[in-house]
Amino acid sequence: MARESTHDLWVFGYGSLMWRPGFPHEEIVRARVDGYSRSFCVYSVHHRGVEGRPGLVLGLDRGGSCTGMAYRVAAANAGSTLKYLREREQVNGVYRETHLNISLLEGERRQVFGLTFVVERAHPSYVSHLPISAQARLISTASGLSGQNVAYLVNTWAHLEALGIRERAFERLGVLIGAFITGRRPVAEPCPRASALSRSLIGRRPACKTLKPGDRRRFTYRNGLQS
Repeated sequence: MARESTHDLWVFGYGSLMWRPGFPHEEIVRARVDGYSRSFCVYSVHHRGVEGRPGLVLGLDRGGSCTGMAYRVAAANAGSTLKYLREREQVNGVYRETHLNISLLEGERRQVFGLTFVVERAHPSYVSHLPISAQARLISTASGLSGQNVAYLVNTWAHLEALGIRERAFERLGVLIGAFITGRRPVAEPCPRASALSRSLIGRRPACKTLKPGDRRRFTYRNGLQS
């Protein structure tokens, strides 16, 4: 039986966790981590795509800095929250669970040590330096268990702008996909614009590597998720 935590848990979100955390929290604060940056560097074949028609989602990759949201989870909920996040983020092991210094940017400005998920560069689903046009093709047409890939882009973009964060990569993708929405407010899923947007961007898809049978154990050993 797992021992209940006696300390609150801080969680840093930089993608969908900013607008769909899915766990109870006592506090939410605009925050930054240094040494990592947000980028569309992960092929999604579960939440935002399927095998053969992958989507593209964000990962926290090495270099730069990243502003997002930090959540404080009460100690009593820390264990269940960690379990939930592992099930959500560790479908195939492309994200590596780690703890980093998180700079809180509101209220009592201070640093906390918190949980986040960084991309595992050795994983077959990791992709770097994918041309912006290829990113747009993937995002505009893919859909998975959590909804359409374009809705993921628009919701994340809208919440970044609400925080006063300008991401030029999102702007370039928006131009290509045609996803400029008046006011750029978060949209409900599924995103009704996805079909229209995809028609203008259908093209050849980059190859997505398949996770080999032995790789699942390799990329999940850190988290105790072996079946």
